[in-house]
Amino acid sequence: MNCSPLLCNLYMTMKKTGFFYKVYHLYYDGFRSMTLGKTLWAVILIKLFIIFVILKLFFFPNFIKQNAKEGEEAQFVSEQVLGRSDDTQQNHP
Repeated sequence: MNCSPLLCNLYMTMKKTGFFYKVYHLYYDGFRSMTLGKTLWAVILIKLFIIFVILKLFFFPNFIKQNAKEGEEAQFVSEQVLGRSDDTQQNHP
């Protein structure tokens, strides 16, 4: 069998009737026989990369790092949360 040492060791130690063995083979056989599914998974992974990496870099700046002093991030967050809760209580009696 051609696999990494960790996977080979895991594969050899699993019992052929065990739950994890059955789950492993379910996914292994399913991905091996996919044709259209592989393309769809590639599209899904590319979209997730775009959502979590590209959008984070360009549209979500690190607000805490920009506004809090180094080492006082927790205090800054605490002040922001408590200050906003006080504002909402004053606006809505």
